[in-house]
Amino acid sequence: MAVTNSKVKMMKKISTLLGIGALGMLAAPAFAALNIFATVPEWGALAKEIGGEQVTVYTATTAFQDPHRIEAKPSLLAQARRAQLVVAAGADLEIGWLPLVVRDSGNSAIQTGRPGYFEATAYVNRLEVPTVLDRAHGDVHAAGNPHIHLDPRNALKVGAALAARMAELDAPNAASYQTGYKTFAGKWQVAMVRWEKEAAPLRGVQVLVHHSSFVYLSHWLGMKETGSLEPKPGIEPTSGHLTELLSKQQTTPAKMVLRAAYNPEGPSQWISEKSGIPAIMLPYTVGGTAEAKDLFGLFDDTVQRLLKGLR
Repeated sequence: MAVTNSKVKMMKKISTLLGIGALGMLAAPAFAALNIFATVPEWGALAKEIGGEQVTVYTATTAFQDPHRIEAKPSLLAQARRAQLVVAAGADLEIGWLPLVVRDSGNSAIQTGRPGYFEATAYVNRLEVPTVLDRAHGDVHAAGNPHIHLDPRNALKVGAALAARMAELDAPNAASYQTGYKTFAGKWQVAMVRWEKEAAPLRGVQVLVHHSSFVYLSHWLGMKETGSLEPKPGIEPTSGHLTELLSKQQTTPAKMVLRAAYNPEGPSQWISEKSGIPAIMLPYTVGGTAEAKDLFGLFDDTVQRLLKGLR
């Protein structure tokens, strides 16, 4: 059967389009190669800084939720089921819910001990590691205080380890993750110099805290925590304990009282009104205030709020 000129032209056009499509597929960049389940905003933000467009990051909690007290909902199980990497704080911060989510997800790749399970606290020196474990002392973390992200020096240590883990799990994009970390680290080191210079007036300043959320922040900036509104870690403030702290102001006066965005404001406001010191709400993590949109904004806003409280 004869082939008409119109059919020949059509076949050539199709062949050309197929060739262009094949070239486009070869030239197309890799995308969203790694699905990441981050337990808290700070580590989700760090993973995004490193991975950029190569990663999809789901963050299980917000700055307005106490990360100790999260319910293992089916929506979390669904997200964990499709993840290649879980990025957790560790040191028992998520002990009440993450083990259930990981176990019941049915995802073998993200089980504890597998490359797909990553704990940030494993890569830094932890503060407040107890010498004696006793539930009578409150909600004490056996592996030390897990709120390591509020010392920005820890972000560099965790970031280096996280970039290496991401490269291990997604070898075709390994170079991209290493470049992403180096770019972040360069900007972060410049920012740390600026934050430390700005925060110099805070060195030696005594503060009260709602919960032991700010130990690493105080350690970094040289502030001194003279008391906690919680009588014991994880135990809600009581009127008796707050009255004791107020009396302590006579001999060991704090300059301000600090709480995280997820802490109730009542106890710190009571101390503020009775003692005359300012009650300062800090973002604590990414998203805690309008200004704390990313990791850089978190520390920008934290330092400025502390300085405003001091003034």
